[in-house]
Amino acid sequence: MPLTFNLIHRLKDINASQWNQLAGDHPLLRHEFLLALEETGCASPKTGWAPHYLLLHRGDALQGAMPLYMKSHSRGEYVFDYAWAQAFEQHGLAYYPKLLSAIPFTPVPGPRLLAATHADRVLLARKAIEITRDNGISSLHVLFPLPQDQQALKEAGFLFRENVQFHWFNQGYASLDDFLANFSQQKRKKIKQDRKKAIQAQVGFRWLQGDEIDDITLRFFYRCYHQTYMEHGNAPYLSLDFFMELRRTMPASMVIVLAEQGGEPIASALNIRSRNTLYGRYWGSVRFVSGLHFETCYMQAIEFCIANNIAVFEGGAQGEHKLSRGLLPVPTCSAHWIRDERYARAISDFLDRETSGVEAYINELQEHSPFKSSI
Repeated sequence: MPLTFNLIHRLKDINASQWNQLAGDHPLLRHEFLLALEETGCASPKTGWAPHYLLLHRGDALQGAMPLYMKSHSRGEYVFDYAWAQAFEQHGLAYYPKLLSAIPFTPVPGPRLLAATHADRVLLARKAIEITRDNGISSLHVLFPLPQDQQALKEAGFLFRENVQFHWFNQGYASLDDFLANFSQQKRKKIKQDRKKAIQAQVGFRWLQGDEIDDITLRFFYRCYHQTYMEHGNAPYLSLDFFMELRRTMPASMVIVLAEQGGEPIASALNIRSRNTLYGRYWGSVRFVSGLHFETCYMQAIEFCIANNIAVFEGGAQGEHKLSRGLLPVPTCSAHWIRDERYARAISDFLDRETSGVEAYINELQEHSPFKSSI
């Protein structure tokens, strides 16, 4: 069958069922999720996320796809390359625009080369490099790829940058107490003391899914999410329209943890779920209660996973504080292709040195695991 590549600028021009078949069980790569980002203007040329979707066809059959975005900045990526951009600019070279394969505003590992075979993943990676080179773009970056993608990206000639996240793994726990029984006595005591603060403040929690998430709840969540960003001096990346569209098209993937005090909502966290994984994504509160963040974002999420037999909870980017709640360090990576060979060599040398530091950091974190030494 003839092999063809196409670069499409609107996801609605790509068959949803064919895209979702390639994306598999990952909700954040579903056609509906990416389309909601695009259609509500969150990921658009205006926001510096111009969509480009690389497609691989054999005959009429879609065999591979790669989400790409032309970026005019590095915000919303969670892999920080500002020093690289500054080095380019200091030498009179343009770092932006750059080409990026990622889920916008989402530091979650997942497939980036959407294809059934290794050979097709390599073809996608090499074609993306060709597009970058032929259009005079400074660089191509693939954020948080899965291991099967990493193998293909290495074969295509990408450089790799190591990082770390914190994930929780379900070992068949019967309850949250069963999970906490594996902690050292000191760490378990600390968590129980922290949890008592919410109880003493008469804060209760509800888990809401799908149709249980009504307009009032979703609007309150967005108020919390918006306030969190504004408290840090930034406007939020995502709009209320985006979350409304997500509820319309992917309700079964949404899980809201709602914290209430005296029957009044005071905090909220929105998670996205697949069959086996819960992705911790967005949170905020309108009232301070000691320990509320940890309880709403982490302990309630872990308890939800135990109750629903979910294997993994991914707590998002960064955050050593998550270790004390039983989220363990997990290596992640990004892949980079730099068009200028001089800068490629310099960045490669930097990454070699940075990687040894990340490995030492992970080893140090593991020494501070909250679990008993036998775990």
